[in-house]
Formats: sequence, C-alpha cells, structure tokens
Amino acid sequence: MGTDRPLLLSGILIGVLILIEVVFVHHHAHFWWHDLIGFDVFYGLLGCFILIIVSKGLGKLFIQREEGYYDGGEDLDD
Repeated sequence: MGTDRPLLLSGILIGVLILIEVVFVHHHAHFWWHDLIGFDVFYGLLGCFILIIVSKGLGKLFIQREEGYYDGGEDLDD
C-alpha cells in the first residue's frame, strides 16, 4: 500500500469531522480559539504528531543501540 491511500482516507476523515462539528456542535467557547471551525480536530492531530516525534526521539536516545552492540563481547566457550 502506498502513501496515497492513507493520506486520502485521513483527509476524508478530517473533512467529515469538521462537517460534523459545523452541523451538530453548539459551542460555548471560553476562549476565542474554540470558536474556530476545526480547531479541536487540528489541535488533536498536532498533539498526535508531537507525541509521535517526541517518543521516536526518546526511543532513539535511550533504547536503540548500534548494530554490533551485542557482538562485542568475548566468547567464553573457546
């Protein structure tokens, strides 16, 4: 599967969510940015992207080892 299909499905899903927000949600906004159409959708999407990027960075920093990490020890059987 290429990258075209997931991007198309994501775009359609975002469009449907914004349409649902416009038609069905009655806003009682405390702040001006909550009155923006699709703010919650894009805020959640941005939060997911940031969470993925930070977790991948922490994984590379603390978990991932170089390729020959376990091959460096001496063999005791010889």
